[in-house]
Amino acid sequence: MRLLHSLAKTHASFDDPNLVSQAGLVPVMGLAQRAGLGELVAEHVRPGGECGVNAAVKLPCLVAGMAAGADSINDMDLLRHGAMTSLFGGVRAPSTLGSHLRCYTWGNVAQLERAGREFLVNLAGQAPLLPGADVLAFIDIDSMQKRVYGHKKQGARFGHTKIQGKSLLVRGLNALAATISTPIAAPVIAATRLRGGNAASARGAASLAARAIGTARDCGCTGTIIVRLDSAFYNAAVIGAVRRGGARFSVTVPLNASIRAAIAAIGEDAWTPIRYPRAIWDDQLGAWISDAEVAEVQYTAFASKKGQAVTARLIVRRVRDLNKQAAAGQDELFAVWRYHAVLTDSPFELVQAEGQHRDHAVVEQVFADITSGPLAHMPSGVFAANAAWLSIAAMAHNLLRAAGALASLPFAKARAATIRRDLIAVAARTARHARGHLTLHLPDGWHREHEWLNLLAAACGPPAAAA
Repeated sequence: MRLLHSLAKTHASFDDPNLVSQAGLVPVMGLAQRAGLGELVAEHVRPGGECGVNAAVKLPCLVAGMAAGADSINDMDLLRHGAMTSLFGGVRAPSTLGSHLRCYTWGNVAQLERAGREFLVNLAGQAPLLPGADVLAFIDIDSMQKRVYGHKKQGARFGHTKIQGKSLLVRGLNALAATISTPIAAPVIAATRLRGGNAASARGAASLAARAIGTARDCGCTGTIIVRLDSAFYNAAVIGAVRRGGARFSVTVPLNASIRAAIAAIGEDAWTPIRYPRAIWDDQLGAWISDAEVAEVQYTAFASKKGQAVTARLIVRRVRDLNKQAAAGQDELFAVWRYHAVLTDSPFELVQAEGQHRDHAVVEQVFADITSGPLAHMPSGVFAANAAWLSIAAMAHNLLRAAGALASLPFAKARAATIRRDLIAVAARTARHARGHLTLHLPDGWHREHEWLNLLAAACGPPAAAA
């Protein structure tokens, strides 16, 4: 009985007009305002219809809701709890925000994506988002099949996805994304595009790569840029777009007959053991004793396509195929290997270039972040509205990444869910003083006080002095 009574009292406190349950939105949206989110939307995004007005107010509401953990239109009501409307002006009802998204056309989504790219550039100027980008940066491009339900979802089709290593057909929408990262920085989302569920992975990837490279340059990536892709993007158009953008490429190659012939021509003395799971360092030999080895050979891809041939390094990793019957006395007569090939023009040496390509898996972490947050649902039946929702989710992700970078070094690489839990979902009480001055009273002895104050000072304090 005491437990129920305590829960009832806690629930009642959420209606307190002086209580703020998401106090971390104050510095986060202060950062968004300083990065010009509203101004960029007003400049570029012009949806039609009577519900398309005031995009510069409604879109920041959607970004704020997603940053606080909203994953559907109805969840946007968290912006109106307690004293939230005392802290933020222009908060709109969830139904108003949903009607606004349904006014979008595909052209409006393109306008929104442009605003999102410029917003990322401004965030990079406000926070240390990409340290080391003047030396080396990576752009990772990949697609994700997002499962949807219902018979009225526009664009929903069956497409391939992998679940626990198995390829399955899943009915949904296909999201294509490009992320930017450095060896010491977590990835941010540079570009997105929503496609029908049955779209091929490489559809539209060439233009997306060109935009991502341009955005990376604008964000301060003045050094080497390597675009990493998996085998679904192995085609001449994508690689040509990367090269025209002044970047380098690293793409997984499917094992066709030509590739197998090139691998077979590699001599046994050309293979180098690498650090891999179960690898052992031999002090006497000064080398790794490993079940994985790498080698490289020159290879010309797309030779049959006039003017599109690409000659580059074919880096091959081979992994020992373990004999499952060895424990029962069924020893192998000769070693059996599984091969994984990468075509790249990376300037780095063999082992480093191969290891960098395997780090392409970081893009899956970004997909995990947004699907556990704002992209848990595709909330509308209208395709363009869902495409706009994806672009806004990318803005919210980048805003959280910038907020984490301003808070502390550990938060600069923390997951979005961690930033929401530790820096945004903070209970506070408001107190009014003379002339409308508002004070936020945060919890005493709070273990994230210093990080939160770092973020507040950077996002809402006086602007930095001009150089």
